[in-house]
Amino acid sequence: MLRDFLVILVGSSLINNVILSQFLGICPFLGVSKKIETAKGMGGAVVFVLTLSSLFTSILYKFLLLPLGLDYLQTIVFIIIIAALVQFVEMFLKKAMPPLYQALGVFLPLITTNCAVLGVALINVQKEYNILLSTFNGLSTSIGFAIALIIMAGLREKIEHNPIPKAFQGTPIVLVTAGFMAIAFLGFSGLIR
Repeated sequence: MLRDFLVILVGSSLINNVILSQFLGICPFLGVSKKIETAKGMGGAVVFVLTLSSLFTSILYKFLLLPLGLDYLQTIVFIIIIAALVQFVEMFLKKAMPPLYQALGVFLPLITTNCAVLGVALINVQKEYNILLSTFNGLSTSIGFAIALIIMAGLREKIEHNPIPKAFQGTPIVLVTAGFMAIAFLGFSGLIR
């Protein structure tokens, strides 16, 4: 059992990083990674939403959709659960951390449509994880999301102060950097056999 958790932790967060390997969640990755502080805030919000959505979707799938033969409704039900969790996070940040709420801007509600969150819920069903493993996979994937987001934010802050050819300024250098990050994360693939 411990081996399963270790495989999921390393596999979901590093080897099959949702952003750099599966290319899910690119919109917030590119949009919120300009400053480390906003990247940390978005990473925290995604950790919360992805972990809890994995828990709730797994429970609903196992105890409601599957027994009633309604598993064909999984995508709609999963989106509703994710949207409700994002609304909760949005209300909490607006009340408790207004500067972070303002910094995240439009990207906070976009967690609802973040294909990484829905993708993990569907992967949990596809791999037939139990509730505990589904929740842990959600947590591990969101940690990998946060790691990639914060690394990119740190790199983008450093890139600002370097002379870059005009043709590569802005989005092109960010995409090239993301490509190099994806290649670097590919190096983790030898960790698990």
